[in-house]
Amino acid sequence: MGKFVISIRKNGEYQFNLKAGNGQVILSSEGYSSKAACENGIESVRKNAPDDGRYDRKESSNGKYYFNLKAGNGQIIGSSEMYEAVASRENGIDSVKRNAPDATVEEAE
Repeated sequence: MGKFVISIRKNGEYQFNLKAGNGQVILSSEGYSSKAACENGIESVRKNAPDDGRYDRKESSNGKYYFNLKAGNGQIIGSSEMYEAVASRENGIDSVKRNAPDATVEEAE
């Protein structure tokens, strides 16, 4: 079962990582100015994750593959790690779809 982990960056911003059951980070957020805004971002991921149309599949300039999960308004609410292959990126998207809707939320230690 997946989990969202909320942490505070060095600059004081809040962010979350969605981790799969094996502990691997499968989606990372941008920085948020408040914990409440970060929690709203988590709710947006839960709502949008099942919709394949919300995933923006990309290729970086160095030939790696990644994706962004977007909200209904087009704003990016989470980004993946870099993958070596398109198939790996698709597996990452499938993992977010499976894990995000029921993931628990906890604070980083």
